[in-house]
Amino acid sequence: MIRCIALIAVAASAAASVPLTAQTTSETATQQTANPIGQTPAAGNGNTIRWSKVVPAIASGAWAGKTLPDGQPDVNGFFSNTISNHSNFTDPQAGPPGEPSAAAKLPRHQRAPSRVSDPADGQIPYLLGARALQEDFARNFPNPDKPRYIEPLARCAPAGVPKSFMWHGFELRQYPGYVLFLFDSGTRVIHLDDSPHLSPTIKLWNGDSRGHWEGNTLVVDVTNNNGKPLFGRFGDFMSENATVKERYIFNHDGSGFNYVATFTDPTVYSRPWTATIPVRRYTEADAPDGWHYDVKVANRPDQSPLHEKVERVCVENNGPFGGGAVGVPSDGAVIAR
Repeated sequence: MIRCIALIAVAASAAASVPLTAQTTSETATQQTANPIGQTPAAGNGNTIRWSKVVPAIASGAWAGKTLPDGQPDVNGFFSNTISNHSNFTDPQAGPPGEPSAAAKLPRHQRAPSRVSDPADGQIPYLLGARALQEDFARNFPNPDKPRYIEPLARCAPAGVPKSFMWHGFELRQYPGYVLFLFDSGTRVIHLDDSPHLSPTIKLWNGDSRGHWEGNTLVVDVTNNNGKPLFGRFGDFMSENATVKERYIFNHDGSGFNYVATFTDPTVYSRPWTATIPVRRYTEADAPDGWHYDVKVANRPDQSPLHEKVERVCVENNGPFGGGAVGVPSDGAVIAR
C-alpha cells in the first residue's frame, strides 16, 4: 500500500482545474438536451451540451456493416461519451467535489447510472487503504493546499485509461494493423498484430495496447500503465500494477459503441471490476458544439460540408480561455481549403 500512496501523490501532482463555469454549464444542460446513442440531435447554435441518462444495450456478435480492406469493421469517425464528463466516475451527473450540478438535486435514479457496471452497487471495490486515499483526494480537491490534490489533466497530462473517453469528443482512425485514437490530451495507438507488449519496466500514461477484432467488438489488453492518471475529480485511480481488458462493442450501423473495461489490480482493488461508458458518433449532420463535437467547418464554398478536428492538444492551458495561439480565432475559418 506504500506503493499506492506514492502513486497517488505523483498522479495528483500535475495541477489546476478546468474552469468551473464550463463544468457547470455542461452538467446543467444534461436535463435539457439528452439524446440517446444513435440519434442525431437537432441542429443548434453550437453551444448545446448533449447528455443522456441512458446506457444502451449493444450485444457482441458478428459485424454486419462495412469493412476496410484489411478486414477491420469500418468505424472511423468522431465520437463522444453520452452521459457526462469526467468529474464524477460513479455518479456521472452529480458534478465535481464541492460543486454539485443541478442534476445532483434529482433523485439518484433520475441521473445517469454509475459507470461501474460490476459490482452491482456501482462502486469501485477498493482495498481499505486505497479507499482512504481516494476519499482524501475528494475532500481536498475543492480547496487544494498541496500539489497532490490537483488533478493531472489540469496541466495537460494525458488523461489515460479510461478518462480519455470522458473528456471532450475524440477521433478514431484506422490503418492496416492499427486503431488510432486522437484525444484532446494526446494520442493512443492500439496494435492489432501479434507483437508482444513492451517490457514491464516501461510505464506509459495511456498504457500499452494490443488488440484484435471479434466480430463487432474490438478486444484490447492494456498493460504498462504508469498509474498517474486519475479517473475523475473524485480521485478514483489504479496503480502501475493494473491491467485492463477493454471491449469496444460497436453498433452495426456505426452510430456508436459501448466501452466495457475490466480493471484488475490486487494492490488497489479487492477484486476485478468493470466500467461501461456509452459513446455515440457525430457527423456533418450534427452541429459543432465545442464539447462532444469540437470541430470546425472547413471553408469550402459551393462544396458539401466538411468538419475537421482542430489540432489542439489540451488547448485549455496553452493560451487564454476560449482560444489557443494568440491571434488565431476560436471561431471562423483560419485558412481557405
